[in-house]
Amino acid sequence: MNSKDKVIVGLSGGVDSSVAAYLLLKQGYEVEALFMKNWDEDDDDEYCSASEDLADAQEVAKALGIELHTVNFSHEYWEDVFEHFLSEHKKGRTPNPDVLCNQRIKFKAFLDYAKDLGATKIATGHYARISEDNGKYFLKAGIDGNKDQSYFLHLLNQDQLSQSLFPLGEIDKKEVREIAKNNNFVTAEKKDSTGICFIGERPFSEFLTTFLPKEKGDIVDQDGTFIKHHNGLPFYTIGQRKGLEIGGGYGNSQEPWFVADKLTESNQIVAVQGDHDLLYHNSLVADEIHWIDDEPEMPMQCSAKIRYRQASQECSVRIGENHTIKVFFKDSQRAITPGQSVVFYDGETCLGGSVIKSRYNE
Repeated sequence: MNSKDKVIVGLSGGVDSSVAAYLLLKQGYEVEALFMKNWDEDDDDEYCSASEDLADAQEVAKALGIELHTVNFSHEYWEDVFEHFLSEHKKGRTPNPDVLCNQRIKFKAFLDYAKDLGATKIATGHYARISEDNGKYFLKAGIDGNKDQSYFLHLLNQDQLSQSLFPLGEIDKKEVREIAKNNNFVTAEKKDSTGICFIGERPFSEFLTTFLPKEKGDIVDQDGTFIKHHNGLPFYTIGQRKGLEIGGGYGNSQEPWFVADKLTESNQIVAVQGDHDLLYHNSLVADEIHWIDDEPEMPMQCSAKIRYRQASQECSVRIGENHTIKVFFKDSQRAITPGQSVVFYDGETCLGGSVIKSRYNE
């Protein structure tokens, strides 16, 4: 390690980034920190934690004796992430803004800002690893299988990986908590943030109604029989159970109801009861393909995830029509969701990913 290398760590006010900064100091880097505000919350909003997070980041920086910079990337976030988020929901898809945020904000806007401050690298508290071989950089899963975040990082490229560090990639969450406690960090017992960053802990539909109109339609069963009205396709996602508000006694059993499909042309939601066959598909079509390294030879045998924290699933990948790819799973997958990412792996190495366009059974 070169002690002259200046690294700026994204300090979010959480325990992970706190320990990432600590580990970088232990490794001999010259460390500074940056607190990013990516959403213009109102500080009196009951769901807003920005002021609290900044205060915690300031306490950690003070404890570590490092300089803390602050920056507002709200404009960039709105244009590069949030407008895409709304556009996808209007199309009836379910986007994952955290994936785009990593590519456009944390490893683009933040990286550029850090370089202007004289940094040679940036670091974050992601649970993932980066390796290098003959000038090629590889993104690998973090060793903590329950926290691995390589899924959210699959849009990074060679240049971004070459200038990034993930200090938590080789340790697990339990050890991170222990390090924080041993150093009396104010974040040591802080609850992990969940969900989409700009929504926070508020109900998703409550947030979305601020930006999208409610266009009511029909919820029907697999036979097309009317059940009730829905509030608008953007407020539901494939596989959803909570929020359908179909009484437990409705139907042929007491089993819960799930969203099986969203029909944009007719503005209908198809709901099924229990673990229904309509929830399962063995194939999908994806577009907006991104490979971290060179495009692999096709057809390709690998594994893939269609959601975060899912175990990797065996599949084959082939070139499709109109710049798409087709993915064929060995086992049928539950609730394949258009708009979400399918991310490909060769063992523990993340190869890249693509946006799910449709699903079907081969």
